[in-house]
Amino acid sequence: MKLIKTFLLAFFALLTAQATQAQTVAKSKDKAAGTEQVKLKTSAVCDMCKARLEKSLAYEKGVQAAVLDVPTQVLTVTYRADKTSPEALRAAVQKTGYDADAQPADERAYNRLPECCKKTNAVHTGGN
Repeated sequence: MKLIKTFLLAFFALLTAQATQAQTVAKSKDKAAGTEQVKLKTSAVCDMCKARLEKSLAYEKGVQAAVLDVPTQVLTVTYRADKTSPEALRAAVQKTGYDADAQPADERAYNRLPECCKKTNAVHTGGN
């Protein structure tokens, strides 16, 4: 008799756990509905720039994804609109050392960039 009670209790606990899991999944779908995307033109030119920008934006509150397309220099950021704004994301790009749209990079952050990532590099100026 004790074995049957234990089995029924375990079975009930398993069913309860599955019901709780299903409710959690439904809530996460609601969060995805509040996301937006912004595309920022940057001064980034190489894979090192790409890694630096994507990593930097990953630490920004509300950012869910940041992907830089190196050939076009466009950074696409997926973010939660209730946590951050396009202006805050532009400022984060500037603080990383890169231009964001028409706004210039933070000078101090720009000076810390490797030489290959700076605007004076031949890649930026069109030189060989």
